[in-house]
Amino acid sequence: MFREMRRGLQKLSDAECEEILLGASSGTLALSGDDGYPYAVPLSFVYSDGKIFFHSAASGHKIDAVKRSPKASFCVIARDDVLPEKYTTLFKSVIVFGKTRILTDENEIYAAITRLAEKYNPSDSAENRRAAIEKDKAGLCMIELDIEHMSGKEGIELTRMRKKQQ
Repeated sequence: MFREMRRGLQKLSDAECEEILLGASSGTLALSGDDGYPYAVPLSFVYSDGKIFFHSAASGHKIDAVKRSPKASFCVIARDDVLPEKYTTLFKSVIVFGKTRILTDENEIYAAITRLAEKYNPSDSAENRRAAIEKDKAGLCMIELDIEHMSGKEGIELTRMRKKQQ
């Protein structure tokens, strides 16, 4: 169902992909938007247990698109250093495909928003985190992307550097 990467030499392992997903601060969610146009939106996220979680307002383009079709892709660029003299970049990226769902269970919502809050403010107290979540939870929506396929790729120059070091 999902295509294999054409340039297998540059393929990142699942562990490397997960490391990128755990460390990245943002990515781009792609959905089926209005009138069949793709809708890609950059967002903050948290990766946990093979799933990606996003927060959103309870209404808007993103929510409408998720309700229209659960299929989505999500892309994270972990590195992108330009090498002008070689007309290329030293990049690492991950793309995932899966199905989204809007969380409705209060326990799932709280667990997901807590994971997101812990990622972006790990030194905050549980009490402060709980208070912030309670303050904003009325208009909050949490979306889960259940990963069905994941692949990562690095630029050929990084692959060559890695091979030289081995």
